[in-house]
Amino acid sequence: MDAENLYYFEKAPVAKAVAHFAVPMMLGTSMSVIYSILNAYFLGMLHNTAMLTALALTLPLFAIIMALGNLIGMGSGTFISRLLGEKKYDDVKHVSSFAFYSSLVLGLIAIAVGLPLIDQIVYGLGATSDSFEFTKDYVTIMIMGSPFVILFFTLENIVRSEGAAITSMIGMIISVVVNIILDALFIFVFHWSVTGVATATVISNVVASAFYAFHIRYKSQFLTVSAKWFKATKEILSNVVKIGVPIFIMSIFLGAMSLILNHFLIEYGDQAVAAYGISSRLLQFPEFILMGLCEGVVPLIAFSFTANKMRMKHTIGFTIKTIVALAFLFGVIVFLISDNLIGLFTNDPHLIEMGSYILHVTFLSLFITGMTTLFTGIFQATAQGTAAFIMSIIQGITLIPMLFIANHMYGFHGVIWSLVIADALSFLVGAIMLYVLRNKLQPDLDSLIQ
Repeated sequence: MDAENLYYFEKAPVAKAVAHFAVPMMLGTSMSVIYSILNAYFLGMLHNTAMLTALALTLPLFAIIMALGNLIGMGSGTFISRLLGEKKYDDVKHVSSFAFYSSLVLGLIAIAVGLPLIDQIVYGLGATSDSFEFTKDYVTIMIMGSPFVILFFTLENIVRSEGAAITSMIGMIISVVVNIILDALFIFVFHWSVTGVATATVISNVVASAFYAFHIRYKSQFLTVSAKWFKATKEILSNVVKIGVPIFIMSIFLGAMSLILNHFLIEYGDQAVAAYGISSRLLQFPEFILMGLCEGVVPLIAFSFTANKMRMKHTIGFTIKTIVALAFLFGVIVFLISDNLIGLFTNDPHLIEMGSYILHVTFLSLFITGMTTLFTGIFQATAQGTAAFIMSIIQGITLIPMLFIANHMYGFHGVIWSLVIADALSFLVGAIMLYVLRNKLQPDLDSLIQ
């Protein structure tokens, strides 16, 4: 770790340290949302609702592939930050090498399992006769490119865990810029439509992964991709699994919830699915800003947990205040211009009305989801595997039965409001667990909670 990164971990004022770690992550995640929005925007210019529906239906698949990357990346990353706090630098090399090669293996397994089941996966995602071929094209390419997508998420996490927040951001921006350029080329020049969107996504992840690997190989002091440092010891596996598996399960639940939600929405027509697909991409922008903030401070919290717990307390307090301010700002903006935002993607008045309604409802839980993400980050950073696991499943456990009940009682409106209710229950569970664990994490943390 170079002197600059060490300064931000140990000595910089908390606000300055949070900004150093979180702002690059916030910019990087916001850029990834921008290209997700542009995917829908470019396809929307073709005036084909079936393409937009296919793009919405494939969100669960991407969530699963991302989950595999976070399984290794988040588990390894938080472990690396704790090891740096303990100054166990050789162990950092072993963990980073393990993360690199295990990600590639997971990707190959995904190909071996996914390709023979393409049609079943597409039907399972809820594709209709109109959107089936578009959905199948996307699924096929994403599965074939899954080793590089998984590797991208893994390397981004471990680079950030060392404190190289700017490098992490640059890699994400490279991915976004390449993706946007290729989107325009593949859709408007080659006329590949949904196939072009998927191909652009895979290639952009290949380029960004190469950038991260180059940084680790030639510029990082402690991380490595060298096979000679590869180890799969019980300690490495247990620490990676303890945090990585809850993150994986949470991502799977998110994908499953998106899948189940699509099945409920399809009862109300392709327009309902398309409206949710558009509004959820718009909602991703503020959500990913808050996610970038919360995930960005995880290495700082993890390092401070082993090196300076009082600094950890102040970091958490400052992050909470920032979440409140950002959630309020984004909420005001969306409630003022929601129709205009949906109108960027379609000129269908009914689609605009449905999308605007979904935005208004789901934005009510923006602060709650930000805090829930922070709770999860705290449990990851401090190696509270059980609490992290509970946070990973609680939203799915609450949302799925809520969807069935609310859909039966209130129809389309019940389906949409179920999202807010499930978020609120997840927040409540996380707050209770943080209160219970306050003495274990930091004796003075109770003053922050109360």
